[in-house]
Amino acid sequence: MKEFDNSLDSVILDGMTFFGFHGVHTQERNSGQHFAVSLRVYFDLSKAGFSDDLNDTINYSDLYGMVKEVVEGQPRNLLEFVAQDIATKILDTFPASAVHVRVVKPSPPIKEAILGGAGVEVYRQRDLKD
Repeated sequence: MKEFDNSLDSVILDGMTFFGFHGVHTQERNSGQHFAVSLRVYFDLSKAGFSDDLNDTINYSDLYGMVKEVVEGQPRNLLEFVAQDIATKILDTFPASAVHVRVVKPSPPIKEAILGGAGVEVYRQRDLKD
């Protein structure tokens, strides 16, 4: 019998919105703007699925607080840096095997552009030696 693969289990936070001051343009740094962040944190949820105990999972309130701290914190030039910072902090803090982070500027400063947003996605895995 094939063993069940829990590697695709995940805790998801979708469409979090924060106000921050990230960007390379002076106006972005001075006025700030909204950022939309979505997160998928890969973690074996089978224990929590049977125990119904918060201690057996990754608390999404804690994840939210960590993302909020990064996005509303120190201004950065690039969304790539913001996404990497979020991913690194999650992997350093929680027993996740991997994390997928999406950071979007809903109203990017692109002249005459009509678009729903501009952003980046990163996928980071825990080193096998961890």
